[in-house]
Amino acid sequence: MIEMKVMGIAIDTASGSPIIVLNDNENRKALPIWIGSAEASAIIRKIENIKVLRPMTHDLIIDIVEKTGYKVDRVEINDVENDTYFSTIYLSNDNGDETTVDSRPSDAIAIAIRAEAPIFVSAKVLADGSVSCDSEKDEEESQEFRNFIQSIKPSDFEKLLKDDKQSDQ
Repeated sequence: MIEMKVMGIAIDTASGSPIIVLNDNENRKALPIWIGSAEASAIIRKIENIKVLRPMTHDLIIDIVEKTGYKVDRVEINDVENDTYFSTIYLSNDNGDETTVDSRPSDAIAIAIRAEAPIFVSAKVLADGSVSCDSEKDEEESQEFRNFIQSIKPSDFEKLLKDDKQSDQ
């Protein structure tokens, strides 16, 4: 599991749908997840510290969790199938009891940021849906590869071909 943080909400220009963007702690990978407008609004309200007169749904959930003696330990976005993400909210109490709750990632993230709980994403989910966002590091690696390519001489390939032919015999 890789710890991620909420970088913000973006809007898909093609569909107009909100997208929550998670980044790893090194800002090398970004995971965009398309979410509903209500969930985007709930996340933005917390990020921007916008106060409301009455508890909204995710605030209510946190209140219920805490009043039953539990706390939100962490959230895990642990699977993706056919562009549908799956997540789990982990709760624990002072007795060491732990329980899990299945959740949509958007709700789990909205709850995690209210509880100040870490958000983790599985390597499988990152492999399936993340994009690189560290252009400086990516450019550095690309430059190293270009330097390697430029340093190769035709004679290097002749030697490889000769070695390959000898191993076939």
